[in-house]
Amino acid sequence: MGKPLIYEILEKPASSSVIGICSLIWWFIQKRGIGYGDVGLSYEAAVDGGQYWRIITSAFSHISVVHLVFNMSALWSLGVVEQLGQIGLGVQYYLHYTLVLIVLSGLLVLGFYHMMIQRFKVEYFRRVTAVGYSCVVFGWMTILAAKQPSSKLNIFGVLSLPISFAPFESLIFTSIMVPQASFIGHLSGIIVGYSIAWGLIHGINNYWAITMLGWIALVFVLSLKRTGSVELSFIEIEPVTDPSLPSVGVVATRNGRTLQMDVLPARRVADIV
Repeated sequence: MGKPLIYEILEKPASSSVIGICSLIWWFIQKRGIGYGDVGLSYEAAVDGGQYWRIITSAFSHISVVHLVFNMSALWSLGVVEQLGQIGLGVQYYLHYTLVLIVLSGLLVLGFYHMMIQRFKVEYFRRVTAVGYSCVVFGWMTILAAKQPSSKLNIFGVLSLPISFAPFESLIFTSIMVPQASFIGHLSGIIVGYSIAWGLIHGINNYWAITMLGWIALVFVLSLKRTGSVELSFIEIEPVTDPSLPSVGVVATRNGRTLQMDVLPARRVADIV
């Protein structure tokens, strides 16, 4: 007979907290009728529009209940990382590098989109919108596969995968079974996970984690304010333009040849991360 749920929650406090946060956000999204375009991460919104806050909101947001259950089930199993303090992991390690995974995997996704748009001229990736915690889930799968290859990953309580193969098995499985699943998002989590496991990213202690969290919070709030996504009347951002310099304006007629004014809104494509 297994342990009572309350004991497992106490043994996995960080994982349990993230599961609770993601579940509450999912409930809020359903209650308010929020869609992919409102919280998801896309190149068009984040890079062209300066909405950097989407790197954070997209990670914790799920639109589909199946997507939520799949990610949270895998995350619950990966919570074993919090119990492996004897091999250098543990709760603090889990918290520090979860923060790293959220930020770096989001930036890497945008980097892949940038390469596809600028280098290969595939404009499709400008509007692809990704949501979900899968980048972090795949990152922890990868770290655990490198640090504790004998572990098992249990999904839904019925599917058990050897952790050493789980990242790439899951990557292939989700790409085949869920066509909307973001291959780039999952791959980004795996790349950042290996970078952490192999020591390419290391040395994150409480000081650096708190500093990073402070900068994330600052950029999050300022980008919300600057893009007008949320009204924050207590924050003022000074304009960076020099009023002494002459301004240049463009006036276009409706039937002008150089500037077409009647542009239909671009269709947004959703990716499940």
